[in-house]
Amino acid sequence: MKGEALGLLETKGFVGAIEAADAMVKAANVTLIGHKLSGAGLVTVMIRGDVGAVKAAVDAGAAAAKAVGEVVSVHVIPRPHTDTETMLPEGEKDNKADLNIGVED
Repeated sequence: MKGEALGLLETKGFVGAIEAADAMVKAANVTLIGHKLSGAGLVTVMIRGDVGAVKAAVDAGAAAAKAVGEVVSVHVIPRPHTDTETMLPEGEKDNKADLNIGVED
């Protein structure tokens, strides 16, 4: 995943974050790498992919999240520095555990 663009979308509330995540992965060829709870109801959703796909996905995610809640911030970093990578979730196993919300079929 190193060398790929990083997309960040921050919402106020978890419902908006889930809606944004769903819209982003449906809108473009991006990988959902996780989310971060920042306190005060803020949730940041993180995606990776090529720059064009990440920009399109973040735009779609912001529109979807605005329909059900509040978007606080949106940002795309085209080429994150390698030191920035240490702040991000690692690997698919971590991502799946991080996004497990306990929904039963």
